[in-house]
Amino acid sequence: MHLLNGKIVTVILLLALLLGVLYCYIFQSYRVVGSFEQTDVTQVDGPPQAVIRTHDFPLVVPNHLQYKQPSILQGRTDVVTVTPWLAPVVWEGTFNPVLLDSIYRPRNITVAATVFAVGKYIKFLKDFLETSEQHFFVGFKVHVYVFTDRAQEVPQVKMAAGRQLMVRSVPSSKRWQEISARRMEMIQTLIEELHNSTDYIFCLDVDSKFHGHWGAESLGSLVAVIHPGYYRDDRSRFPYERRPTSRAYIAPGEGDFYYCGGAFGGRLQEVHLLAKTCRANFEADAKDGIEAAWQEESHLNRYMWTNKPSKVLSPEYLWQDFKSRNPEVHIVRFSGVIKNYAEIRPNV
Repeated sequence: MHLLNGKIVTVILLLALLLGVLYCYIFQSYRVVGSFEQTDVTQVDGPPQAVIRTHDFPLVVPNHLQYKQPSILQGRTDVVTVTPWLAPVVWEGTFNPVLLDSIYRPRNITVAATVFAVGKYIKFLKDFLETSEQHFFVGFKVHVYVFTDRAQEVPQVKMAAGRQLMVRSVPSSKRWQEISARRMEMIQTLIEELHNSTDYIFCLDVDSKFHGHWGAESLGSLVAVIHPGYYRDDRSRFPYERRPTSRAYIAPGEGDFYYCGGAFGGRLQEVHLLAKTCRANFEADAKDGIEAAWQEESHLNRYMWTNKPSKVLSPEYLWQDFKSRNPEVHIVRFSGVIKNYAEIRPNV
């Protein structure tokens, strides 16, 4: 009898151990998609650990949808279409927009977009809004949040059914660097309000306009855009923050790509973690009297070095109008317009 009782106890202990291991695995795998209160701020102090997150769900295609037969033998050969950590790099010719939008539209997702039109940057808002109606997630539910200190100057733009424009008043600033730096704080706060009503969010620069399709191909857990000014360069030339005293520091020989601060996004939980971390690190730097070389863009690049994006958008998704188009860029979907910074920035 004692031997039998001992075996039962052993089995119970083994089952408890197995359940404990299973719980830890599930908790670690899904901790980011839970409530925001359970999300930790990932500080950049100490040894970095790369984190790659994905969001999987069934890719259901409507019955009898007709589209060109795909091939694994033919396609783009002039550009890299996957990162070393197996994240897609999205270029024209690597996806079927009709197929992708047909998969995602029935899921009834809501996409938010943030744009900051502070001070004289309000002049760019009309073009941004009008072109977004023509190209940005057409046929989806889209909520555009405009942060501005000139609410009375927000233009009236006719929006399609299911699309809304919300205006948030923010204080003006005498330094454009402060406006740039506070974006992460405001994005974090907005997401904490939206997490029950919105699926994805993209944070975009107002001094830009859309030229071509931007849709479901851009969706992912954490989405970065390759900067058009540096994608052909060696990483030694990237304008990373190079002072070890800054929490945005990336050492020589480190880093993957140089990502735009003017376009990034993903699922709300992921962008919330990014914004919360960048804000905390920026504020910690400020207490030490440090301002990263390119404000929130420097902190974003530092974050995405260790927290790898699950999808990378090519420079098509934020080109620069003053640059001639390189041969590999078959289409410009979104671009920064030509401007005189001396006229629009409170300080240069």
